[in-house]
Amino acid sequence: MLAKIERLRYSVPLYMETLQHTITLDTHEPIEFIDLTDKAASMVKASGIKNGFVLLSSRHTTCALCINESCDRLQSDMKDLFNKLAPKGDDYRHNHETIDGRSNAHSHLLSLLLRTTETVQIVDKKLDIGTWQRIFFIELDGPRNGRSVSLMMVGKK
Repeated sequence: MLAKIERLRYSVPLYMETLQHTITLDTHEPIEFIDLTDKAASMVKASGIKNGFVLLSSRHTTCALCINESCDRLQSDMKDLFNKLAPKGDDYRHNHETIDGRSNAHSHLLSLLLRTTETVQIVDKKLDIGTWQRIFFIELDGPRNGRSVSLMMVGKK
């Protein structure tokens, strides 16, 4: 027997607020995890959006974003994994055609395995993430100055 499916009605707002902010940061290590959770949460709260989502987007090809646990030992394990997957010292073709003097093919290769965006729901003016979840900006080619992450918040106030 098929289960009865109830049709739910949701009111769709005719007008949704859209706000954009940029987080600018400097990095200090070749591979570095920077926790953006508190900054993103405060921007969401300041936006006044009650329910919707925030899209975070890295503006760099040698950086990434991820949601994971904040634990120093885990991040050390992640760095070790990255260094095993794409060692900096290997003889990559891209390193022979550098424009800015950086031999950073390993960083570009690692970015292929990661994401440049993360989307998080906003529920009751808060980021809807799990207890241990944090939003990280991952530098893969540091140190660098002026890295940026764009936040686009969309929702109903």
